[in-house]
Amino acid sequence: MNEILHSRGLKPYQHKQLQKLFQQRLSSNRFITIEFAERLGSISYELGEQPISVYINRRGQVIRVGMGSPFETQIPALELPRQGAERLSGIRCVTVQVAGQEPGQKSLTALALQRLDALVVLTLSSAGGHRRRGGTATGFIETTYLAHLLPDPELRWRVSDPIPLSLLAEQDFSELVENLESEFRRLFRARQVEHEARHPASQLGERAILVGLQDPQQSHEELIDKLSELSRLVETAGGQVLHTLWQRRDNPSSKTLIGSGKVQELALLVQDLGANLVVFDRELSPSQVRTLETQVGVRVVDRSEVILDIFAQRARSRAGKLQVELAQLDYLLPRLAGRGGTMSRLGGGIGTRGPGETQLEMERRAIQRRISKLKQEVEALRAHRQRLRQQREQAEIPVVAIVGYTNAGKSTLLNALTHSHVYAADQLFATLDPTTRRLTTPNGGSLLLTDTVGFLTELPTPLVNAFQATLEEVSEADALLHVVDLSHPNWEDQIAAVDKLLSELPLAVGPQQLIFNKIDRLDPEWVNDIRLLYPKALFISCQTRQNLDALLDKLYRLGDGHGERILLPQPALVCHGNL
Repeated sequence: MNEILHSRGLKPYQHKQLQKLFQQRLSSNRFITIEFAERLGSISYELGEQPISVYINRRGQVIRVGMGSPFETQIPALELPRQGAERLSGIRCVTVQVAGQEPGQKSLTALALQRLDALVVLTLSSAGGHRRRGGTATGFIETTYLAHLLPDPELRWRVSDPIPLSLLAEQDFSELVENLESEFRRLFRARQVEHEARHPASQLGERAILVGLQDPQQSHEELIDKLSELSRLVETAGGQVLHTLWQRRDNPSSKTLIGSGKVQELALLVQDLGANLVVFDRELSPSQVRTLETQVGVRVVDRSEVILDIFAQRARSRAGKLQVELAQLDYLLPRLAGRGGTMSRLGGGIGTRGPGETQLEMERRAIQRRISKLKQEVEALRAHRQRLRQQREQAEIPVVAIVGYTNAGKSTLLNALTHSHVYAADQLFATLDPTTRRLTTPNGGSLLLTDTVGFLTELPTPLVNAFQATLEEVSEADALLHVVDLSHPNWEDQIAAVDKLLSELPLAVGPQQLIFNKIDRLDPEWVNDIRLLYPKALFISCQTRQNLDALLDKLYRLGDGHGERILLPQPALVCHGNL
């Protein structure tokens, strides 16, 4: 039986009148009929001029009836047919309201949020209708308004002047919808062509809108830097960033992180731009994700999930794949609750009568068993790496780990020093699995250079935990080369982020040599100013091999057994010593 929204308090015969609306069938090429409009007006009048909203599909079938305005009775975004930015939802709304009122802002917002074919507003006559012979009421509708979306995102919708009901009943509904969808398709294709022209090498994957939240302790510049990094993460994961939205709030909303008005704005952007993904710049709780997806109508993820997706794409070795899967399961486990009908109770049998075991509990136990097995395998890999390190220590071969923020140029430096061909690209997390290469000195000595996974501000906790085996390569190295992209506008914060992550490792790390990379992109005078702040740092360019000789000389001395193995700590600003 079809449910009527917000019908509490109605008398049985009133509820029955509304229920009979589901039996109505309208013409597929007309907005409304006079008989149907007058019937709605009559019911509204008998209910004390309460607004009624009826939703009709393109076959003319009534699919939803609610007591209230279109905004109060709107169809949840996840229940709407997903037609995309080039099409409408295939549903029109007919609503009755008091005399003299044209569609308000909330009703028009509901039109856009649901991407309705049209919104027909019937206004009640102040006289309340009169009686014909036979007792049938007529004349309840005074006038009508017609509202529909526009392909122009600046105007968004159009509202007609008052239209007599008899005239509206004769207008062609299907012709309006066909013309509108034709324009929406043209606009959608034009946007695709424009994007391909700007990014010829990109592939049209997930179409994402980024959402940021600025708290009182965060400057606007810091927010923009964080959103820029998030944009690069999404693009690295194969997505296409359509728009960026942010809001300043003293306290995040417990339900949706951002305010309700901003959620509506986000939902409208999703409809206008044809986005199929929303990415937030901070971690969301499971309940926040569910609420946002219900209101926005597309998949919602946070920054951690994007990073996990990138790691899943980039993992190549068995160790990397194991650790990524472990991180993903650690992330998924607390987010199982509330996943819809699949979590319903299972039927009981002999010995299992009663409530039985929920699907949720079964999935949780299965994931916990898998996590336990993965941890055992990761522990075995850790033990294997420990044996390899002991063999290197017995052979007295120094190990130097290359660390730094993601996309700082670590893999490029490894290739430049050892003439290797490790994959390197101008993208975040181009290298995931650690790679070790031997560097032979002119005197016959040697050392091992290990390229490690790039660091990141606020790296998700599951990733840090899962990659402890990889990070042990850093903890037990004889020395570290901390590579910094000096051309990045936020290079100082990146240094601080790497130092913070290194300080949180369970084992003490070795001495560090700070290396500023990509100086070929910068003004030499500005680089000289930075030298004054970091007098013991090396300034190089991996691409042009500028100043690599100085670094190689230090590494050769370490490989020949003449380099310093232990360095004294130094003040905070210039805390990186020499090899």
